[in-house]
Amino acid sequence: MKLDKLINLYKDMKNNNIERYRFDYQNGKGIFDIFFFIDETPFILLFGAKGANFSFEIEVKNGFNIDTNLDKDTYKKLIEFLGIQYSKGNPFSTFKFFNDFNTNIPNVTIKTNIAKPQQIIKYRTNVEESEKIYFWKWLDNTKQGNQVSNENLEKTRKLLGVKAYERCKKKNISSCWTDDKNKEKAFVLP
Repeated sequence: MKLDKLINLYKDMKNNNIERYRFDYQNGKGIFDIFFFIDETPFILLFGAKGANFSFEIEVKNGFNIDTNLDKDTYKKLIEFLGIQYSKGNPFSTFKFFNDFNTNIPNVTIKTNIAKPQQIIKYRTNVEESEKIYFWKWLDNTKQGNQVSNENLEKTRKLLGVKAYERCKKKNISSCWTDDKNKEKAFVLP
């Protein structure tokens, strides 16, 4: 299926130098945090179920096409989250779900909706020190005589993006995180 409304959002993101964007989407009883990552290849749509321990990612391939099929476990969790009861005559359709999603994609970005690491980590939880959700600073490991860990690089990629990951890997830099909101710093590439 082609998500044609995603094209305008993508163009607006590029025009505003935004690589990771967040917006809300509601379907029935379910409300989602939607993250659109254009710094990953292929692009990624992360659907995070608000108020539930459930999320899934969809690859957005060339031409803004997606596969509307979900694995059985994700399908069941989605139905449960949406509060849909099985109906033999009108089964739940992921095609209809994604078609409805497509009609609700915003056309333009709002600067306040740029995806922040502490929003993303709610759904990409499998990272080191997952309780530390606020970006704090960069650490130059070469000066310390150390090597950036693969776990830190993976957290950097998942929460700050591919450019930050590549820069940290190339320059032996670690991203440092804190659980103290007061220590949070604005993220700027090292």
